Amino acid sequence: MSPSPLNPPLLHADVHGLYSDHHGWLVNWLRRRLRDTDNAADLAQDTFLYVLGKPEQVTHLREPRAWLSSIAKGLLIDRFRRHKVEQAYLQALAHLPEQQMPAPEERLILLETLTRIDALLDGLKPNVRTAFLLSRLEGLGYQAIAERLGVSVSSVEKYMATAIRHCFLARQAL
Repeated sequence: MSPSPLNPPLLHADVHGLYSDHHGWLVNWLRRRLRDTDNAADLAQDTFLYVLGKPEQVTHLREPRAWLSSIAKGLLIDRFRRHKVEQAYLQALAHLPEQQMPAPEERLILLETLTRIDALLDGLKPNVRTAFLLSRLEGLGYQAIAERLGVSVSSVEKYMATAIRHCFLARQAL
């Protein structure tokens, strides 16, 4: 198989070298933090899957372990966030009558959607996040949101502008 112009052989060699030199260290580093060998190994693999998508960054690394641990920390935060969303979703499902229970495929799609929304809104102040969710998910108007949050309508307008700008910038970063 010939290398494509986007993935020259040098980049593949760099990623392979990074994996060979640091995979064991990363698994041990994660195992000490997680106290779980299986999750540590899974997270290390996820870290290197991420690295495979960024081979051009590997060639100029000065501190590979710092970079790998930073990626792993971010992935770990994502896992915890997803677990938290999943638990809240499962609690909500537990209160539904059986005839209203979504099919397994639909539940998975809903969970993925909720996880993406949560990640998209990460970093917003609580009132901004709540105002946005009340508007978009519950369909409340700004007056109703203001009453619910105990703030002025102009504050809700500012919250919404902030949330929409935040979402736009977060989507641009993807």
